[in-house]
This record gives sequence, C-alpha cells and structure tokens, in this order.
Amino acid sequence: MTTPPLKISREDYNAIRTSIEATITHGGEIRSILEAQNERNPDNDLHCEVRRAEEALHVFGSRWTIEILSALYIAGPRRFNQMKTLLEGISSRTLSDKLRYLVEEGLVSRQVADGPPIRVSYLLTEHGRTCGRLLSPLVAHLKFHFNSVLAED
Repeated sequence: MTTPPLKISREDYNAIRTSIEATITHGGEIRSILEAQNERNPDNDLHCEVRRAEEALHVFGSRWTIEILSALYIAGPRRFNQMKTLLEGISSRTLSDKLRYLVEEGLVSRQVADGPPIRVSYLLTEHGRTCGRLLSPLVAHLKFHFNSVLAED
C-alpha cells in the first residue's frame, strides 16, 4: 500500500522549492572549493577525494541507519519499543545493534532516567540533528520528485 501524498499550501511548496535550490547552489559552491583545493595539492587525486567522501558517508550506508535517524529526527526522542513500532520490519536485535552503533558514531545519545522503572530513551545528538538538517533538503527534493508532497491547487 502506498502512502498518499501530503498536500501543502502553494506558498509553503514554493518556500521549500526555493530552499532546495539554494542548497543545490551552495552544494555546487562547496564542491568547487574542494575541487580547487585538490588541483592545488598534487598529492591529492580523484581516488583520494572519493575515498574521503566514502569515509564521511560510511555511517549512512548501513541498513536501517537512515530509517532510525529519520524516525528520531521527525518524531523526537523515543524509547526502544516506540522506535520498534515506528520502524516496520526491524527486529529487536537489529534495532539494539544499530542504536548501539549510532551511539558509538556520535549521532544518537542514550539517556537513562532513574526508576523504578528505569527508562531509556534515544535522541539525536547535536551532530545527529545537524546531519538531519543537512539531509532535509535532499529528502524534500526526493519527496517532490516522487510526488509524495504536492502543492494544493
């Protein structure tokens, strides 16, 4: 079953589109600066630049990582079972392993509240929230592209 598209006002749609276009422009500027640095440094080659990008993005390539980070970014702090409910198809073992990994990577924080009962919540760190903000324009672009967000007529 597909999710019906979200319909937003034309004004909000255009504001998001403008932000996406600004992000595309800034991304091009950032790429140009890095490219110029590579040209000035003869020890750098395209292979090194690609490897640096792979290393920077490694955490996002793991199955369930994007889903967990998206859930925490959209829904805010959640307890384990709340996360499991949000993420259809993930096993408890996988969720536990992935949350531990994301804590180690500095994207998620594990907060323990004294009990009884002891309550454990997971939330994005500042680094995790920043990644969410940086990924939001990409997600919005893809939502527009696949017509899962539409402007009201």
